[in-house]
Amino acid sequence: MAKAQRIAIFPGTFDPITRGHLDVIQRGCRLFDQVIVAIGRNPDKAQLFPVEDRLAMIRGLLAKMPNTTVEAYSGLTVELVRRRRAVAILRGLRNMTDLEYEFQLALTNRAVADVDTVFIMTNERFGFTSSSLIRQIAAFGGDLESLAGLLPQVVIKKLRIYRDRKLGPFAQAPVEPLR
Repeated sequence: MAKAQRIAIFPGTFDPITRGHLDVIQRGCRLFDQVIVAIGRNPDKAQLFPVEDRLAMIRGLLAKMPNTTVEAYSGLTVELVRRRRAVAILRGLRNMTDLEYEFQLALTNRAVADVDTVFIMTNERFGFTSSSLIRQIAAFGGDLESLAGLLPQVVIKKLRIYRDRKLGPFAQAPVEPLR
C-alpha cells in the first residue's frame, strides 16, 4: 500500500511575492511531500498584480522546487484543503502580531474543518517585510532597487513595468497633498 502524501497548502495573496514567502515555501518543502502555493482571490483587497501575473511569477520562481505547485483559488481555504486532501495549512510568522492573528485563524480552521496549521518563523532578515509595505513603497515612487534584498528580481522588474506604463494601481492620478 502506497503511503499517502503529506500535502500542505500555503495560502496568501502574494501581491507581490517576497523573499520571506519564498523562505517559508522552501522550508515547508522540507516538512511536507508537496506544498501547494494557493493564491487567494480576495475581492475586498485592491490588487497590484492580476492573478495571472502572480501565477506566472511564482511558477517561475518555484520551477526548481519539484514538490511545489501553484494555483489560484477563491472561497474558503479550508475547502481547498479538503479538495486537495492536504494535511495542513502552512503559515509564516514574522512577529507577535502575526502570531495573534494567525493563532485565531488556526483555531477557527481546526474547529470548522479539523485541519491543523503549521507555523514557520520567518528568517529574521525578512521579519519586517510585508507585501502591503512593498506596494506602498512602489506606489509612492520609492527606489525599487533598494528592495532587492526583500524581493526577487522578477518582481522588481514587473513593478518597474507596471509603474512606468502606469498599469494597475499606478494608473490612478497621484493624490495631491493638502495645502
